[in-house]
Amino acid sequence: MSPTPLSLLCALLLTLPLAIVFTINTDTTTTATVSPPIPTVHFHRPISPPHQKLIKNTTSLIEDIDQKNDENSYEKLLLQMAGEVNKKPSPTSSPKKLAFMFLTVGSLPMAPLWELYFNRTKRKNLYNIYIHANPNLRHDLIFQGVFTNRTIPSKLTRRHTPSLAAAHRRLLAHALLNDPLKYMFILLSPSCIPIHSFDFTYKTLIKSKKSFVEILENEPGAWGRWAARGDSVMAPEVEFDMFRIGSQFSVLTRQHAMVAVSDTRVWSKFKLPCLKENRYRCYPEENYLPTLLSMVDTVGCVPATLTFVEWKGRYDGHPHTFHAQDVGPELIRTIRGRRPRYGDEQINGSDVSLRKRNDPFLFARKFGSDTVGALMDIANDVILRD
Repeated sequence: MSPTPLSLLCALLLTLPLAIVFTINTDTTTTATVSPPIPTVHFHRPISPPHQKLIKNTTSLIEDIDQKNDENSYEKLLLQMAGEVNKKPSPTSSPKKLAFMFLTVGSLPMAPLWELYFNRTKRKNLYNIYIHANPNLRHDLIFQGVFTNRTIPSKLTRRHTPSLAAAHRRLLAHALLNDPLKYMFILLSPSCIPIHSFDFTYKTLIKSKKSFVEILENEPGAWGRWAARGDSVMAPEVEFDMFRIGSQFSVLTRQHAMVAVSDTRVWSKFKLPCLKENRYRCYPEENYLPTLLSMVDTVGCVPATLTFVEWKGRYDGHPHTFHAQDVGPELIRTIRGRRPRYGDEQINGSDVSLRKRNDPFLFARKFGSDTVGALMDIANDVILRD
C-alpha cells in the first residue's frame, strides 16, 4: 500500500529531532578540530600542533579582544601566552633555531647584505625573521625577499620612552609563540650588519647555554637614569643598587626570553614615562633587560653584547657611524679582533671564567645607508668567509 501524505508528514516530524541533534554534533565536532586563531602575523611555515594546543584554551578570549579592539588586553594576553610555552625547544629531536628580530622605524637599508647572509646557508630551517616596524608604512613595499611577510603587529616607537623596550618584548613574544624550536633570540637594528657567516653565527650561539646581555653596574649617569621618573618612583621594585645599564642589543636564551615576556613587577616601573625635564636621561631599552636579568639570573648571563659598536670620542648618546669610505676588509678584521667588554671590569675582573672568555663579535653597528655598496663588494670574500 502506498504511503499517504499524512503518514509521510508524521514520519518527517518524528525524524526532525534526530536531524537537529546530528547537525549540532556535527558543528561541534567541526569547531573542535579547526585550528584556533593566533595573536600574531601569518608566516609561511605553519604553527606546530603543540603550539596550537597551547593557544586553544584562550581562543574565545582572543576573539573577545578582537571584537572590542582592546589593544592593551590583546598585548597582555600575547605576553602571558608566550610566557607559558615549553621551556625547552621541542621536539628535542629537531634542530634548534635562531630568531633574528629587527627593530626599525623604516626600511632595512642593509637588506641586500642580510639577504646574502641568509641565502648563503644551505639549511633554511635553522632561523626565522621577525620585524617590528612603523605600523603606518606599507610593509609589503619596503620588506621583500627573505623579509617578505615577516613583520609582526607593531606600535610606534620613540627614543627616550618605554616604547623601544616594549617593542623588544613584543618581538620576543611573537618569536616564542611562532615556533617551539626557538633557542636564541637576537635583537638587531637597521644599521646592524653581520660580520661572520650564518653558519659561524649559528654554531657559536647554539652551543651557548647563556644569554649575552651587557650588564654594567657602576656607569656614569646611572643615578640620573634611575631617578628619571622621579626620585623614588622606581623603588621598592627596583632600588638604585639593583639598577643596571647595558646595550640595547642582546642575545637571549629561550628561558630568558620567557622571563622577559612574563615579567610584570620590574616592567611596571620601566614602562612608566620619564619626567619631561628628565627626558634625555630616559633609556629604558638600555636599562630594562640588564636590570631584570641581573636580578633574576646573573649566573645565566654573559655580561657582554655580541654587537660591536664604537663609542670612542662620542659624548652625545650616539655611537660612531661608519660610512662608505670607512668600509674595507681591514675594518671587518679589526672588529673581529676586538674583545667584548664583560660587564664592569673592576667588579668582574676577578672572575676567572670571564677573564678567560673571548667571545667573537657576531654583528656590528652603526653603518650608514651609504655603506651598502662597499659592504656588498667585500661580502663574499671577507664578511661571510670564516
